[in-house]
Amino acid sequence: MGSVKDLHIIKEPSPDELGIGRFVFSDRYSVFDWGEMPDHIPHKGEAIALLGAHFFEELEESGISTHYVGLIEEGMVKKLSDIRKPVNQMGVKLLRVIGPDHSDGYDYSAYLDNRRGALIPLEVIYRNSLPEGSSVFKRLKNGDIALHDIGMDKFPTPGQTLEGSIFDFSTKLEASDRYLDMEETKKISGLDDEDFQKVRDITAEVNRLITKNFQKIGLKNEDGKLEFGLDPDGHLILVDVVGTLDECRFTYQGQPVSKEIARIYYRKTPWYSAVEKAKSRGPGWRDHCPNPPPLPDGLREAISWIYCSCTNEITGRDWFAVPPLKRVLETVWEDVL
Repeated sequence: MGSVKDLHIIKEPSPDELGIGRFVFSDRYSVFDWGEMPDHIPHKGEAIALLGAHFFEELEESGISTHYVGLIEEGMVKKLSDIRKPVNQMGVKLLRVIGPDHSDGYDYSAYLDNRRGALIPLEVIYRNSLPEGSSVFKRLKNGDIALHDIGMDKFPTPGQTLEGSIFDFSTKLEASDRYLDMEETKKISGLDDEDFQKVRDITAEVNRLITKNFQKIGLKNEDGKLEFGLDPDGHLILVDVVGTLDECRFTYQGQPVSKEIARIYYRKTPWYSAVEKAKSRGPGWRDHCPNPPPLPDGLREAISWIYCSCTNEITGRDWFAVPPLKRVLETVWEDVL
């Protein structure tokens, strides 16, 4: 069980054959590394499943291989167009997950020696802009990256839209995600230059498709993350889920959308101050915090409407009886926050 979705394994994967599984998208959400929060966002799981299916099917039409099989309705695997009502389960092909040995640092030898049919232990991040609070600013100031690493010749400003997208890479299977330079990215992934360029090309195409879809409903695609694996023949395959409000950061007229609204609310609470203080203690920091308060009813409903409205409008079907997205977004800041 993850913080926001569960995995049911029907058939275990092997080096020679992909497994079979189901994602069950829940109404849970997580902020500030807390894990499952005390309340749920109604219909969030169904909205994410439907929207993820929409993007997987569009990507496969464009020739990009993914682990998506279909949505599950009444025990049957179906394409999105055949689904009659909202569902929260997705059939997927499973890859092996070979984590690093961390007895002395992080050693990826077990993965590198047996990569076929396995998850690539990286997260690939695309950035179309640099909103305030982006990790890029801190990393530039600390010297962790240089301007030429992100294709810029002067220091960016918060909120700046980039002339061309930039790509970041971070670990996926370590205790805490950390950003990687290009040398370590290639070393950990085991990809040669040709496959590494394919990862960049696929990421660019996914970014383009997501951006195009959300522009139609008035949202800006700020950034997002992708995950990849290798099938038993060694070919790249796109995995996890893409294009959703959990995987990407979107804004509407400069204002954040989806669970970022919950983050803004919680930053105003004593609980958030306690979390920030406790994190300095290191592992086990949650034991030194009170439990978070639930969201106000109106705010929880508004966030639910945003998830549902995005899915309605991107897919072109009225899955959920909710107000139009722009009406919700234009009122949430005045009436709820």
